Amino acid sequence: MRQKVNNVKPFAVKIAPLQSDFYSQIAIQAKIGFAQIQSGILLTSGLAAIAYLLRLVPGFHLFSPLILSILLGILVRNTIGTPSHAQAGISFAMKRVLRFAVVLLGVQLSLLQVFSVGIAGMLITIATLLSTFWLTCWLGKQLGIDSSLTRLIAAGTSICGASAVIATSTTTKSADEDITYAVAIVTLFGTFSMLSYPLLIGQLHLTPEAFGLWCGVSIHEVAQVIAAAFQASPLSGEVASISKLSRVLWLAPIVLLLGSVSKTNSLKTKVAIPWFVVYFMLLILLNSLNLFPQSLKSAVAQLNQILLAIAMAAMGLETRLNQIQKIGLKPLYLGALSWLFISIFSYGLIKLFY
Repeated sequence: MRQKVNNVKPFAVKIAPLQSDFYSQIAIQAKIGFAQIQSGILLTSGLAAIAYLLRLVPGFHLFSPLILSILLGILVRNTIGTPSHAQAGISFAMKRVLRFAVVLLGVQLSLLQVFSVGIAGMLITIATLLSTFWLTCWLGKQLGIDSSLTRLIAAGTSICGASAVIATSTTTKSADEDITYAVAIVTLFGTFSMLSYPLLIGQLHLTPEAFGLWCGVSIHEVAQVIAAAFQASPLSGEVASISKLSRVLWLAPIVLLLGSVSKTNSLKTKVAIPWFVVYFMLLILLNSLNLFPQSLKSAVAQLNQILLAIAMAAMGLETRLNQIQKIGLKPLYLGALSWLFISIFSYGLIKLFY
């Protein structure tokens, strides 16, 4: 019996170091990953904190911390610039943090609120999206703009801004300059909508629900929609989030369609599923079952605003105002016309049918 025990002990001794090395490698990789994004996260968090402090200054309380965060980011990017070692963290905040914040919005929504948008709201969303995409492509052809760049602008304007531009570029032969220019255009006009829409609530005589739908249907980026709509009221923000994310769901079919008609080999193209939309809807379903206490909802709502402000700062830090000088002004005109159409057309539909 002693002989058997002695044979087992060396084996156990050999396994322990292997397990220790395994967990050490995981810890090291996690540490390296955090170190790569640390600078960017600190920068975006700092800008978000400044945005909150600015609201204490008389006059600045009229602006939400989300809008102030993105303006601060734009100011920093286009004056002193951003350090290269912060880029990974900025990208992380603009993508991961933003999507996580959008997912958390599901805790504050229920199926009853989703249904409150109604069939009319959904039909308005679909009609606006398809009309804007088609008109932008037609105008681009009339202006003699490269078809690849035209499709990038069309997707970014009609669906979900920079995310749609990047996803669409996977199915078209798009140069890096085209992608950058398209992102700059949709960011520029989306930001203009984000800043101007809240100022037009009284003049356009829109109810909180109608204003939220207008924001969700016509503003380019998810973050810009949320910033503009919550500036008006929480109800507007909730309706805007729902209608905007219903647009995001069209990203996969539109990209697949473009891939089927593109000269590139669509069989080699992988279309990313917007999983954050799926998680968002899952939280809505769970919240509809009254599984979350009110105290948790309130805490998540406060955390969500902070995360959105951080993501806004990152978006501002990625906005390069000088990009419009590199390719020419025609694509800028196209972006402007597309933006005007989606804003006016959706507003007209909402006034008539919603």
